[in-house]
Amino acid sequence: MQRLALALYSLALWLAQPLLLRKLRRRARTEPGYAVAVPERFGRYQQAAAQQGQGRPLVWIHAVSLGETRAAAILLKELREQIPGMRLLLTHGTATGRAEGERLLQPGDIQVWQPWDTHGAVRRFLRRFHPAIGILMETEIWPNLVAGCRAQRVPLVLANARLNEKSRAGAQRLAWLSRPAYGALAAVWAQTEDDAARLRDVGAPVAGVFGNLKFDVEPSAVQQAQGRAWRGASLRPVVLLASTREGEEAMWLDVVRSKWPVAPMDKAQAATDTVVDMPVQWLLVPRHPQRFDAVERLCQAAGLRVSRRSQWGDAPQDADIWLGDSLGEMALYYGMAHVALLGGSFAPLGGQNLIEAAACGCPVVMGPHTFNFAEAAQLAIAAGAAERVACMAAGVAAATALAQDLPRRAELAGRSQAFTQAHRGAASATAQAVLQLLSSVNN
Repeated sequence: MQRLALALYSLALWLAQPLLLRKLRRRARTEPGYAVAVPERFGRYQQAAAQQGQGRPLVWIHAVSLGETRAAAILLKELREQIPGMRLLLTHGTATGRAEGERLLQPGDIQVWQPWDTHGAVRRFLRRFHPAIGILMETEIWPNLVAGCRAQRVPLVLANARLNEKSRAGAQRLAWLSRPAYGALAAVWAQTEDDAARLRDVGAPVAGVFGNLKFDVEPSAVQQAQGRAWRGASLRPVVLLASTREGEEAMWLDVVRSKWPVAPMDKAQAATDTVVDMPVQWLLVPRHPQRFDAVERLCQAAGLRVSRRSQWGDAPQDADIWLGDSLGEMALYYGMAHVALLGGSFAPLGGQNLIEAAACGCPVVMGPHTFNFAEAAQLAIAAGAAERVACMAAGVAAATALAQDLPRRAELAGRSQAFTQAHRGAASATAQAVLQLLSSVNN
């Protein structure tokens, strides 16, 4: 039965390859990165086959998108310390993940797309690179990839693993396919006890609960210092809409326009005059770079002046809205902000990671939807590093009030940093587990 299920799944994905190509072409119109090295998606690589040198294992990490790649960066730093001379094979599924991953490469490392989960593409991938171990970040489970690794005797693990209630229900509905895939993993290291319980329910061999790797983040001190210097360019406290998702900017604009109506522009009014009398300086950072232009147009259509990060020189330009249109600079933006509204939490999208904000000493106001980071959100609230509100209107009001309350703002900033310090250690524990697994395979 298991072989039949996998065969039917494999046939369906093989037949879907033209749809994948069409999707890649469509996405490449707005994100050119999707047009790069398309044959790699089908297991056809130009890179030389990997050679496993004495004491130099090829460690494969799969980080599907931006968030997983940032978590992988934290783990990778620890792996390089504990496995001297290791080489990295880094795979991704999204253009933003691949762009972020380029920053992690050292001489001898390899970066390619994850193979589409057909039997042939997976076989070609594994035969080409022969990784000593595979590390899937957070949630990425592909049946043929797992089966192929087991057949080729490549130990495959799920690190920083999380599984929310919705995903567990989906996996249980497809138990005929998902349970063998989870069960064939060499080990699973969960973020929380709740994640571990859900993962066990779907058949995963949970070998430890190490916490969230993102607590071990070390935000760039240079970026934070630059951010603090730049926020001095504003006479008002700065509130950040961090990693917003589609629809949330429109929700925010509805609140802003109701609280601070845009004054009509007088013909004699200079373009540099303030149009909107708001008590805080707003900084917007959309989660996905392909939306930067759309968010700018949305704000301009509402009568707001926008200044983009890519256009700044020595300091941000005077504008109603500062727009963060860059990648890899969240520490800069959190350094600029006195308070952050957490993107993805005001629409039912599960929330974005709040840990980097806390590590930067930036208090967080979050909406009702944080199921992707439920425990981190609950811990942050309990530690007094964040607060939850019911809707965007309440979020804008809470963030504005907090930004203007200097003593309370300073208190929450201190609690935020203490909160992240108290939960460190996942990177070291995970790297040690990887090293032990490698040693057991080699002996």
